[in-house]
Amino acid sequence: MYPRLFELGPISIFTYGVLLAAAYLVGLQFAVVRARTKGLDSNRVMDLGIVIILSALIGAKLLLVVVDFENFLKSPISLIRAGGVFYGGLILSAVTAMWFIRRYKLPLWVTCDAFAPGIVLGQAIGRIGCLMAGCCYGKAAELPWSITFTSPLAAANVGTPLGISLHPTQLYESAASLLILLVLLLVERRHASFPGRTFWTYLLLYPFARFFIEFYRGDPRGTVFDMLSTSQFVSLLLIPISVVMLIVLHRSWSKNKTRISTYK
Repeated sequence: MYPRLFELGPISIFTYGVLLAAAYLVGLQFAVVRARTKGLDSNRVMDLGIVIILSALIGAKLLLVVVDFENFLKSPISLIRAGGVFYGGLILSAVTAMWFIRRYKLPLWVTCDAFAPGIVLGQAIGRIGCLMAGCCYGKAAELPWSITFTSPLAAANVGTPLGISLHPTQLYESAASLLILLVLLLVERRHASFPGRTFWTYLLLYPFARFFIEFYRGDPRGTVFDMLSTSQFVSLLLIPISVVMLIVLHRSWSKNKTRISTYK
């Protein structure tokens, strides 16, 4: 781990912040390139991406405060330095994106499909930032691939346990994100796609992976019903919703395709 990248006099440049910025920029650029291939206005898509990034940052911090409110009251600065809860960013960015898409009359599901792979690519990069910062750490584990954090700065900033072998949950999620990205792109290339399939497939696969990775997380992140973490609870909500949406959108697309064929 390497929480502080370098210092410029009194200013510290943290590795997490640099990688988070890289995650957003790479993901946004990927979305813009995909948008062009789908015939979307790249300028509008860029504007939408900026709106998504800002709302994702705010939403992730807000949900972090909610699920870890006691620590926030004790040390607000430590939570500001911490990353945030991904689902908080996803939910708020989804709401603001829907408003933007409606406001500027962009095709809803085509636009969402353009962004989904960029989002998951950004996640893969962002989780490396979590590893460098020491946040989102795993439970104790004596495994060949376990990692041990040693930076007092990480312990002070986000409470990272030092000198203990832990599950590298940050790498688990980064690897899962890259695998999901590969699946999304392969499915798009090899099979006829209906609008919304890539987006909702992402929202099916990521929560599934996140639900199981959460069992190996060791950081405090709130619970629901004293049984599930907040992210596991959100995952369980998203999985059936995604299945239903995939079925509904596929049926609607199939019906429209049949009508067009009949008309011809």
